Amino acid sequence: MNIKLDKFVIAILCTIGLAYVFPQWGTASSPVPINTISSIGISLIFFFYGLKLSPTKIKEGLKNWKLHVLIQSTTFLFFPLIVLLFRPFLQTEEQELLWLAIFFLAALPSTVSSSVVMVSVAKGNIPAAIFNASISGIIGILVTPLWMGLFVQTSDAGFDFTAIYLQLIGQIVLPVVVGLLLQRFLGRYAQKYSKQLTLFDKTIILLIIYKSFVSSFEEQIFSSVSLVDLFVLLAIILLLFALVFYGIKFISKRLGFTEKDQITATFCGTKKSLVHGTVFSKIVFGNMATLGIILLPLMIFHATQILIISIIAGKLGRKET
Repeated sequence: MNIKLDKFVIAILCTIGLAYVFPQWGTASSPVPINTISSIGISLIFFFYGLKLSPTKIKEGLKNWKLHVLIQSTTFLFFPLIVLLFRPFLQTEEQELLWLAIFFLAALPSTVSSSVVMVSVAKGNIPAAIFNASISGIIGILVTPLWMGLFVQTSDAGFDFTAIYLQLIGQIVLPVVVGLLLQRFLGRYAQKYSKQLTLFDKTIILLIIYKSFVSSFEEQIFSSVSLVDLFVLLAIILLLFALVFYGIKFISKRLGFTEKDQITATFCGTKKSLVHGTVFSKIVFGNMATLGIILLPLMIFHATQILIISIIAGKLGRKET
């Protein structure tokens, strides 16, 4: 079996290495205004997201409501509640921080592009995948900060709902709305240059990751994370993925879903968005030195979910042909 490592995963690893070897571009004294560039980039990402959203497809997708309820419940309830069960067992500050990072991962919305692509490869319900992947990001704007507000308010982040939502509205909601309003004029160009826009999205994400890891390396945050901790973290993430994947599979069968809907439910319900994660982390946690740790489980999950789902999708796709 030929397994290819995702190019974006390689780019993330290179970016982390760059942050370690050449941190000077991401420091406070750097002449490169990375914070300003990334803030503008975030707004543009969601403006283009609005341009690509199809109101017609969203309306059509509303019909299959049981599937949508299962996927969104998994994304925003099942995931966080599983992680929440382990909070009473925390004993040290390091464990508390890693748990918060995993909980942040669990509270995030689903990813858009890879969900739809993988569902397409596996011959699942593509319109339902498009609907759920699109609507998940919108729901996440409201729900993810609510989940994080339960635990971040006591930390150094100075969590403030008013400030968080004002920033979310300014940087995310408003650009999406403007994109939707201009879709009839510019939507076809967004579709035409979709690959270039995806490249832009990933560049901004890499910029945020670079800045986050520079701060973490400066403060020597990772000195408390051993190789054993990383393996334990990987095991926890794989366990979390397995619990959600097989949980959705079991429930969707009990609900009598068709095979296409089962594929869509398991693929969309197990995804977590690296785009939203990097953006939300910057807004929710600000410029905390621990931001690199906060993003670490998300990046591990991103790599493993792409690998596992792509293998499953390939097998299902060959089965259907």
